[in-house]
Amino acid sequence: MKKFLLALILTLISVASTLSQDETRTVVAWQVKKYEIEVSLSDRFLVGKASLSLQNVGNTAASRVTLRISEKAEVSAVTINGVAATFTKGQERLGTQNIQRIIVNLPAVQPSSTIALTVEYKLKVEENTGLSSISPTWSQFLPLSFWYPTPNSFYAPRGADFAPFKLTVNTSSTLVSSGGQSGNTFEQKLNGLPFFVIGDWDVADVKGVTIYLPKGSTEFEKQRATELANLLIEAKIFVASLLGGITESPSRIVAVRRGAGFADGGTILLEYGAFRRSKIDAQTAMTIAESTAKLWLGNAVLVRGEAYGVIREGLARYIANLFIEKQFGKDAAENEWLRQRISYAAIARREPPLIQVAPLDDFYFSSTANKGALIWRLLSKRVGVNEFFRIIRNQMKSGALTLHEIRSLFPDQKEFLDFWFDNLNDVNLLAGLPQAVGNESKIALRNNGSIAVNTTVLALTDKGERLTTQVSLLPKSFGEAVFKTSSKIVRVEIDPEKLYPQLDFSDDVAPREFNDSDPILIIKRSFDKQDFATAERDARVLLSSYPHFDEAKILLARSLLGQNKLSEAEREFKAVLDEKLPMAKNMAWAHVGLGEIASRSGKITEALKYFEEAIRSDAEYGATLSARKGRNNILSSSQVDNSIKDFFLQFDKAAVSKSRTNIDQLIVPGEMLKFASTVSSEAQVWETKVLHADKLDDNNFLVEVNLRIRLINRNEASGMAVFYLSKVSGKWKLAGVEIFEVKESET
Repeated sequence: MKKFLLALILTLISVASTLSQDETRTVVAWQVKKYEIEVSLSDRFLVGKASLSLQNVGNTAASRVTLRISEKAEVSAVTINGVAATFTKGQERLGTQNIQRIIVNLPAVQPSSTIALTVEYKLKVEENTGLSSISPTWSQFLPLSFWYPTPNSFYAPRGADFAPFKLTVNTSSTLVSSGGQSGNTFEQKLNGLPFFVIGDWDVADVKGVTIYLPKGSTEFEKQRATELANLLIEAKIFVASLLGGITESPSRIVAVRRGAGFADGGTILLEYGAFRRSKIDAQTAMTIAESTAKLWLGNAVLVRGEAYGVIREGLARYIANLFIEKQFGKDAAENEWLRQRISYAAIARREPPLIQVAPLDDFYFSSTANKGALIWRLLSKRVGVNEFFRIIRNQMKSGALTLHEIRSLFPDQKEFLDFWFDNLNDVNLLAGLPQAVGNESKIALRNNGSIAVNTTVLALTDKGERLTTQVSLLPKSFGEAVFKTSSKIVRVEIDPEKLYPQLDFSDDVAPREFNDSDPILIIKRSFDKQDFATAERDARVLLSSYPHFDEAKILLARSLLGQNKLSEAEREFKAVLDEKLPMAKNMAWAHVGLGEIASRSGKITEALKYFEEAIRSDAEYGATLSARKGRNNILSSSQVDNSIKDFFLQFDKAAVSKSRTNIDQLIVPGEMLKFASTVSSEAQVWETKVLHADKLDDNNFLVEVNLRIRLINRNEASGMAVFYLSKVSGKWKLAGVEIFEVKESET
């Protein structure tokens, strides 16, 4: 007994010592207080000078600081408080890419002290992407291109360096960033990530929201821009009602060719198609709603620390879903929740506890955003929505949010929060087949999870009645739901609102309808096999539970069309377009379907209108390709400006000249490098027949052609291609290949 007590005492002393060491461990950490960046674009280089105000927020003196920047950057000088500093370079692996580390030596910097660090550098952009590009028509640098030096990138476990910034870009073209603007300088007073876009737009103001429209926009596009601006205004009012007022930051919506979906500090980048579709689509609405929530969660109030994404992504998505419900109705919001559940279920069995999920994980957004939103919704229902946001609102007054702090604000929910954030999710709720006994039916239930569940069970009778009862299930236990009814129960479902994040949502229902948490995947498999009858059946099953789910509706409509049930298909295609907030791709497929039906019915003008609507919306490759084929069946070619035809005659000659220089002269710098290399070295035959030219804006067209080509050691090939054509200094140049359906012949 004495030996046991001695061992216990020694163990406790060891644990206490370890805890003490952990609490007093030395930590060096840098926080950016402000960025001041000035850049110029020259040839294929960004030339920059970045000054960072850095504070040592650790608990010990610091003798160096490590900065992260693109591996393509060439750092020429670093100064600390105006004095030249020595530095070394290193490499850091981030997923599939490398990033450069600049390790700067400095005199001892005490905790809480601040230094002024300046880096002079240039960054080469070999090929344009959505993250970084330099061209005569369009240039942009977004944070994930690592175009400026900073201690913590987006992939840092505790979050990127959001901070106020002052950004100057020396350009004569129109410049866009976030924050207030004075000439070529933008100053963001909230916490933000430096970025900029340079282009040519029509600029309009809608109730204080600045809209950067495609150049030469039509009245239709201007009207859609007004609707988008009004949606942004409504979103800001809604978020303010939940999270309180913040320092105002200018609001901007920018039409871009690449990088759509990025948003920060009040500026939102949207694809051109968002301004051309028949109505605002679901993804665009969610982008606006989420970016507005993040203006509070991350920009106005700093969000850092372990699992910060659960706040920045998850809480923002929960708020966005609430806004969608308020603005477009419960059905539209339920569609978003369903899409998010499907996305989460795909990774649920391989994710670690949320507290361990890092930005480098391929499931990062599915976990932090989709599962995170579900957890916040569940918590708010447990404590009350108004009380939940009152607590969050009060904490935001401190100017910062961490997950640790938020968890401490709900002491009565500690067990609940500990499970969802610190443990692997093993929750799976199951319902058995109803067993009728006299005037009641019993349903066996099971909770496979390690946390107690309080939820609803829904029963449907053969008479169409909807019956509900509340149940409580202990962890790893069985339970029962009892319905007092003489009617036959034909379907039961546990947790019909789908409040709980689960490993599998498909076994919530009995009799089981699908064997996968993604019913769309099951329907699509049948559709792709051209088993249209099965696809129709399964789509109707899903729509019986989610009657406004446009992804199921469009597959139902296309399956009916595949069975030549034209009148039914037409009704369903139109139903998709009548939904309040459909997905862009589903609207495009609806227009394609209606075009095919009109064409089969001899309504050529109407069919052409539908096909061109699908092309204009530019929502999905498959839908756009089908629409172009449909248009060509009606109208093999249309009137095209002679200057565009002349350009392709010139390109045909250059393609077979075996000269890279001849090819490069006809392509926008930084674009289509692999294409140019292949054509200049391998093309033996290159003949282009111009069919259609679809205007994007005054200086950009999508040109559809029929190609006949032959490359070295290859058979002759022919088919459709769609090129992105841009006007540079009055001359046409290729800027991209949007579609390339050129196939080799068999002989």
